Amino acid sequence: MVVPRGKQQEAIDLAVKAVNGLTMGDPLDQATKLGPLISSTQRERVEGYIAKGKSEGAKLVSGGGRGDFQKGYFVQPTVFADVQSKMTIAQEEIFGPVLSILPYDSEDEAVEIANDTIYGLAGGVWSGDAERALKVARRMRTGQVDVNGGKYNSLAPFGGYKQSGIGRELGEFGLEEYFQVKSIAR
Repeated sequence: MVVPRGKQQEAIDLAVKAVNGLTMGDPLDQATKLGPLISSTQRERVEGYIAKGKSEGAKLVSGGGRGDFQKGYFVQPTVFADVQSKMTIAQEEIFGPVLSILPYDSEDEAVEIANDTIYGLAGGVWSGDAERALKVARRMRTGQVDVNGGKYNSLAPFGGYKQSGIGRELGEFGLEEYFQVKSIAR
């Protein structure tokens, strides 16, 4: 999550409130909002990222443990602040309940941070000025960008940039994946 430096504490407070409101437990229980990870290997991987975040200087503000569970591969929802874009937790896909908050000082810096990764599947932009948000979204190197929580369109082409996938699924561009194009010169 990339936030204006002057709003970072507000974002931290909101994130901590949100994760503290998540009920962890059995995914078959209707009250559960966050279940376990798929395996001990994945839990260890996520815990490794949490340890790496701390060792690289990110500020752990919430979570980071396993919770009080006797079975299951649980990791508490975790929030880091003061994350810098070159830190491992900002560069790699964690696939666990870990949020990294990266502060920025200018819109150009925000776009630079958003694009400073080898991945580019999806992103989001929130702003009180929808036109400004669209301008930022156009500058992001991701296959999909939601603006102000835009609704997912299952008919739109889906796929990432950089190392987040090759090609597109769905929509006209997805159909083109099934064509074999031939060029004949005479």
